[in-house]
Amino acid sequence: MDILKSASLKSYNTFGIDASAKLFAIVTSLAEIQELYAHFKNENKLPLGGGSNILLTQNFDGLVTKLNLNGKEIVKETEDHVWLKVGAGEAWHDFVIWCVENNWSGVENMSLIPGSVGAAPMQNIGAYGAELKDVFKSLEAWLPEDNSVEVFDNKTCDFGYRSSIFKKQLKGKAIILNVTFKLSKKQNLNTSYGSIEEELALMKISNPTIKNVSDAVIRIRQSKLPNPAEIGNAGSFFKNPVVPTETVVQLLKKYPNAPNYNVGEGLVKVPAGWLIETVGWKGKVFDDRFGVHKKQALVLVNYQNTKGQEIFDLSENIIEDITEKFGITLEREVNII
Repeated sequence: MDILKSASLKSYNTFGIDASAKLFAIVTSLAEIQELYAHFKNENKLPLGGGSNILLTQNFDGLVTKLNLNGKEIVKETEDHVWLKVGAGEAWHDFVIWCVENNWSGVENMSLIPGSVGAAPMQNIGAYGAELKDVFKSLEAWLPEDNSVEVFDNKTCDFGYRSSIFKKQLKGKAIILNVTFKLSKKQNLNTSYGSIEEELALMKISNPTIKNVSDAVIRIRQSKLPNPAEIGNAGSFFKNPVVPTETVVQLLKKYPNAPNYNVGEGLVKVPAGWLIETVGWKGKVFDDRFGVHKKQALVLVNYQNTKGQEIFDLSENIIEDITEKFGITLEREVNII
């Protein structure tokens, strides 16, 4: 295991921000993580998965560990279901494709989401009517404070909308090692959300398979979202705000066609992308280096040589503008470092 000093993190974050780490190491096992954390116990720590949900606003003064904890295995199987244990370092989309190829249903709607398997439960990733918690069974996490490995089930993960215990009480206090999923061997397809059915029709498919749904989702995402390999970004930068019904009532008085979705208990979800686009931020570019993506207002982009602080300042301006015009405060989905 090599430990690098003043290492560039540009290739380890999908925004492509050229920040550096005081110390950097790639780890492939819990033993290596424990060794590093014991040796550098007085350093700040930043465990890193796929780097798809962070914005580096400065150099990191401490130890960055790139978690290459790989491996996939079937741990249990019945006539109807299969349980899969997957290393936290596996790429999420590669895992989805593996499931699709084996005809295991449950994650196909979450195709092409960037990042690692270990990061998925942290924010309860979701797309097109599916969420991680729907297929989640358990995970193992290492808690550095007492050097223990704990098992978390669906309840103890405390999943919420793009949230979990790992973004709240245990933020910065746990490293996810592996995740176990329960998938169906039968086709339980969900094609009613978003434009999946429309895309399947364009593909001339009337009786879709798991692969067809995955392909449709990939086509939709590729048509709307920039490829991080070509344009630096971290996917959706903001969460869709969930607000009281009264707030939406006031919104509809001025914008009768404003999209909104009742989520129960007097709360309504309003698409953040619609809010951002409505006030004119969509497609804005600053100094030819960064801005808001022209096809998806939720996505902030680094075209070239952008500092993380500039992206952060842009997000601040958007949040302030939305708050002033709608009385709704956007929350960042991306972790700010």
